[in-house]
Amino acid sequence: MELYQEFSFDAAHRFPGAAQDYQRGLHGHSFTARIVLRGEIDEPSGFVADLADVERRCQELRRELDHKFLNDIAGLENPSLERIAQWIWRRLKPALPALARVEVRRDSQRHGCSYDGP
Repeated sequence: MELYQEFSFDAAHRFPGAAQDYQRGLHGHSFTARIVLRGEIDEPSGFVADLADVERRCQELRRELDHKFLNDIAGLENPSLERIAQWIWRRLKPALPALARVEVRRDSQRHGCSYDGP
């Protein structure tokens, strides 16, 4: 069984080593992150995971990312979709052992990334 929680954030970033000028310069996006959990249904509760807890943890991450310059966040000095997904994974996996995948997308550009751990 899989279930998910999504959260969105708006943030700015730049890629200092990028080949294209538009990537090296400061720019921003609206991002959506999807946190996917996988496991068996716990019979007494009927849940794979407590989504209220998952949502709370996602909102904590949202507060760290929303309306921020991602390059200033430790671990996101080069904030590609791939690195954002890994950063979210590292932040959530210790507290959410059922975490199976993190997806990060920029819907306006139809870009996305999926990360399922190391």
